[in-house]
Amino acid sequence: MKILLLGCNGQVGWELQRSLAPLGEIIAWGREELNFSDLTSVNEKLASLTPDLIVNAAAYTAVDQAETDIELARLVNSDAVRLLADRALELGIWLIHYSTDYVFDGQKKSAYEESDITSPQSIYGKTKRAGEVAIQSSGCKHLIFRTSWVYARRGGNFAKTMLKLASERDSLKVVSDQVGAPTSAELIADVTALCIVKIFQDQNAATSLSGVYHLAAKGEVSWYQYAQFVLEKAEECTVALKVNSAEVQAIATADYPVPAKRPANSKLSTQKLSEAFRLDMPDWQHHMQRFLSEHLSHYK
Repeated sequence: MKILLLGCNGQVGWELQRSLAPLGEIIAWGREELNFSDLTSVNEKLASLTPDLIVNAAAYTAVDQAETDIELARLVNSDAVRLLADRALELGIWLIHYSTDYVFDGQKKSAYEESDITSPQSIYGKTKRAGEVAIQSSGCKHLIFRTSWVYARRGGNFAKTMLKLASERDSLKVVSDQVGAPTSAELIADVTALCIVKIFQDQNAATSLSGVYHLAAKGEVSWYQYAQFVLEKAEECTVALKVNSAEVQAIATADYPVPAKRPANSKLSTQKLSEAFRLDMPDWQHHMQRFLSEHLSHYK
């Protein structure tokens, strides 16, 4: 199998290079090889390859910057994605794509299901939803994985930021009225690989499995509780902090204004994914504890 992996240097893309390696030959392209802001180049480069599968982990993810950088966010998250879908349809191959909880308004009390009405409140969310629609309307075979609160060993993330701030500042305030499930890029990549195996084994997959799925860790936590969890683990490892877990202050979203509106509820139900692919998502603490065990070792 020849797999075209796009966005290979991002958090999810980097883990996908590992998880997809046993499945076949990987053509891993980052921004230097395929710039999604240049649609002519995207078309030309896609036409030069005949992969058996396209996995798109490329995206414009600067949520706040997107509020003013509207054109680039649209090009990357929507227009270029439409070209990928068209190419997948032309070749008769599957397209794997990643989306976000930001396609919802965050006002639902329980976990969002795939059938819930989308109502993005930010430019980022609107362009990601437009990318979903482009794939769905193209007619290509596809798996769209919506995920949330993604973190990885590679690059920056909330846990790293909290550890840094707690070691530098005398106080730490964190939003407590937004909830979700921290989801490891490692988990996303591993689940993707398992789903790919399934769709290539199932002769009826094009009709029975093609669609949108929520892919997130199990459970829920607020950003405030998340920060406390991270600092508690740091304390257990005797990492020197100026602010300990008990001293973190809870604040409301209204007290921490940012350009892009965040969903208050980012909980995603993964029942559809679990039933279709016979997978059981681990609790969010599972991968986070592994991440912290590795990351905190550098502080010693």
